[in-house]
Amino acid sequence: MIIKGRIIKEGKVEGEAIVSSEPIGFFGGIEPDTGVVIEKGHTLEGKSIRGKILVFPTGKGSTVGSYILYRLKKNNVAPIGIINEECEPIVAVGAIISDIPCVDKIKINKIKTGDKIKIEGENVIIE
Repeated sequence: MIIKGRIIKEGKVEGEAIVSSEPIGFFGGIEPDTGVVIEKGHTLEGKSIRGKILVFPTGKGSTVGSYILYRLKKNNVAPIGIINEECEPIVAVGAIISDIPCVDKIKINKIKTGDKIKIEGENVIIE
């Protein structure tokens, strides 16, 4: 299945999806040295986003979140791609400065954790 979205950060990547139905706040929500979700009660709490295509509706929280995404990349524990329903500025800036392909305007309920996903420009391909 191919879904067309809007390119936030151009790129081509493929990998395994990790999906959250809840917004993600990178500052205080993800441990920047490990890539593990640490937000208490979050659906992904205790799970690693390292090397995955991170799928979530939108970001939330502090503008420091952009820098946390950059730290995740520098620490080699970042997601390899991001898919959102609505990419807000914190996630957009973080993806751009971290060179992480990012697409939004995607109905994320069509993607499940463990799905093999490709991001190719505006196309999200679910295999």
